[in-house]
Amino acid sequence: MDNKDMEEKQTTVEEEIESTGGDEIDPARKPADREAELRQCQEKVLRLAADLENFKKRIEREKSEHMKYALESFARELLPFLDNLERAVTSAKDSRDFDKLTEGLDLTMSGYLKTLERFGLKVFTAEGQKFDPNLHEALTVQEHEGVEENTVIKELLKGYSLHERTLRPALVVVSKNATEGSGQEETSA
Repeated sequence: MDNKDMEEKQTTVEEEIESTGGDEIDPARKPADREAELRQCQEKVLRLAADLENFKKRIEREKSEHMKYALESFARELLPFLDNLERAVTSAKDSRDFDKLTEGLDLTMSGYLKTLERFGLKVFTAEGQKFDPNLHEALTVQEHEGVEENTVIKELLKGYSLHERTLRPALVVVSKNATEGSGQEETSA
């Protein structure tokens, strides 16, 4: 159900509620008439409450279905790469031509990354960048001459973002100023 249908249903329910509450009570009417009208109003309220409850359940079901299959198009785009990797494994068992295998894997990885980029996933470069705890996770700190302090000097594991949100920070080695008499690495926790 789209937003337009939901708005129409909500408007209909609101109109029915308004139509039941607009009548003035006439003290001159017979008690039996008032009781019948009261029963009708109570029944109408019960029906509207049931409609509202059914509407909520249907929306929840549709939301659940949407979440269940939200990645369907993404998964469908990845299937050719799985096929290529299976062919590469089969080919590697039959042949020992590692140059062709490497070339095929490079092409597969390149296509895979392009597909991921179409869905908003991006690899970001860490090496040479100023250390940013939002993008980088420092595994170690090393003294490194000629490099500004807190600069990423080595990327151990690539970092990824999805639509400007960091999915995985890059695992990096960060520079620090050299101190005399010290040639040791420090590790961070």
